[in-house]
Amino acid sequence: MTWTRPTGHVTTALCQAASRQPLAAPDVHGASVAAVGARCDAGSVNGDVRVGRRLTIPARELSWRFSRSSGPGGQGVNTTDSRVELRWSPSASTVVSERQRARLLDQLDDRLLDGDIMVVASEHREQLRNREAARRRLGAIVDEALRPVRQRRPTRPTLASRRRRLEAKGRRAERKQLRRPPSGD
Repeated sequence: MTWTRPTGHVTTALCQAASRQPLAAPDVHGASVAAVGARCDAGSVNGDVRVGRRLTIPARELSWRFSRSSGPGGQGVNTTDSRVELRWSPSASTVVSERQRARLLDQLDDRLLDGDIMVVASEHREQLRNREAARRRLGAIVDEALRPVRQRRPTRPTLASRRRRLEAKGRRAERKQLRRPPSGD
């Protein structure tokens, strides 16, 4: 199988058709266009991946690959390519800054495959839902990697906590003293 870049795929056409048609009319394959439209949101229509509030990975930077999924599927299990592999290359991306790129490559070093982040989704029986799941998963992975690690600010123990520690230490010492055999004095 080869990697393809989405330009005007069927998902976009179905989502656009669903937004124009209020009634549930079957499309060419017998699926209800309105049912497809119910799952279409602004992020999935154009194929962009939303990462946090400020960053959006454009669809032109994503590579998709589809294959047959394992698991339940009924009669269409051997004919439908519902498993989705989504690839994105942070090193070749135009939307991340140099600092973000360095952080992504450092944080996701163990997840990179030939310099790309690859996400696989096959939990749903429909390719459209697996595409959405892969987009969400990629967005979450990139968002987590870009989130700065909060530095721990050292604090001093309070006066009350120091007193409690010393009192507990005295009680332990007294208990251990009582466990000793009596001295021969």
